[in-house]
Amino acid sequence: MENDPELNGKYLGSISKDFVVVAETLREASYQVRKRKISDYPIFVFSRTQVPVGSIFLAKEEVALDWHINASYLEDFVQRQLVMPEKVDEFKAAYKDPDEFCCLFVVDGDFQSFIFIPFPED
Repeated sequence: MENDPELNGKYLGSISKDFVVVAETLREASYQVRKRKISDYPIFVFSRTQVPVGSIFLAKEEVALDWHINASYLEDFVQRQLVMPEKVDEFKAAYKDPDEFCCLFVVDGDFQSFIFIPFPED
């Protein structure tokens, strides 16, 4: 699960710009998902248009972002067949430390990709 080269060129700047604005909010949400034992694998869905994955977390209009952000987690992705059951172990192995990295699922039209973006240093 390496970062997609198309993602780097086409999306990373825009995603990074929004991520910097909401990073601490996402870090806290990730912590709460894990602390409350909802999942050990929080995922934040970044999409240009609202998508039916996870729960609406930050609507782009509310926070002046380019991307909508939904909150989800691995088990929801498995239930929705976005991660197939036979790929769960592979996903878990690729998942980076959630205290240091945020797992994003980027959706823009037909393009979909997971990325792990580091939280800013304190």
